[in-house]
Amino acid sequence: MAIHFDILTLFPGLFAGVFDESMVKRAREAGLATIALHNIRDYATGRHRITDDTPYGGGGGMVIKPEPVAAAVEAVLGEALGTVPVVLLTPQGRLFNHQVARELSRQRRLLLLCGRYEGVDERVRELLVTDEISIGDYVLSGGEVAAMAIIEAVTRLIPGALGDPGAAFEDSHAEGLLEYPHYTRPTVFRGYAVPEVLLSGNHAEIVRWRRRQALRRTWQRRPDLLDQARLSAEDLAYLRELEKENQSTPSQVATPDDLCYT
Repeated sequence: MAIHFDILTLFPGLFAGVFDESMVKRAREAGLATIALHNIRDYATGRHRITDDTPYGGGGGMVIKPEPVAAAVEAVLGEALGTVPVVLLTPQGRLFNHQVARELSRQRRLLLLCGRYEGVDERVRELLVTDEISIGDYVLSGGEVAAMAIIEAVTRLIPGALGDPGAAFEDSHAEGLLEYPHYTRPTVFRGYAVPEVLLSGNHAEIVRWRRRQALRRTWQRRPDLLDQARLSAEDLAYLRELEKENQSTPSQVATPDDLCYT
């Protein structure tokens, strides 16, 4: 299954080189993802191709006009209009997370509309937009960075986009937990050794250690995620152990992921 992204933006130059490296590049070369940039200004009328104007009712900033956006969406989608999700990237949208990325990865085509300035005319939302997404509770100058993040997150979920078929399922948030810590050579670095279990060759114990480390890290840093995570009876028992540990010796919980110091 492949996916196509259409990006509508006033600043296509911001995307130069972003999708020509790493995993997204490989996915594009393999035909698993295609990306098309569309400059909203090309669809504006008049000699100066004006795409924004002052807001009715006063106030600072500029608002993107509805005409060029509507013309761009309709021209780009053509007969597919109404069947392809039109996603407005805005701080007012639903919060983007791994579950939303998985949801979007089931689509064959997505149109990402990058907001700018004070936003787009409300009639664009009402007439054309089918979804609104925010990548966090902060304000950026526009939706371009958000579009990059969404395309990266969605593309890596396309089967075949990653070298390791199971890699996407082990990432932080993929299973509702933060990811366990990783180690590579050398075995000892500045006095800190790789945990012995990772050197043991005991696959079952390694899996158990990694699961517990994921639980511990999530419990320490993002306990809110545990409310929605899929947890086994063994997971819940381990979390109760962590609670007891915290109550008896709180300082021990803050140590960095059970590193072995030699």
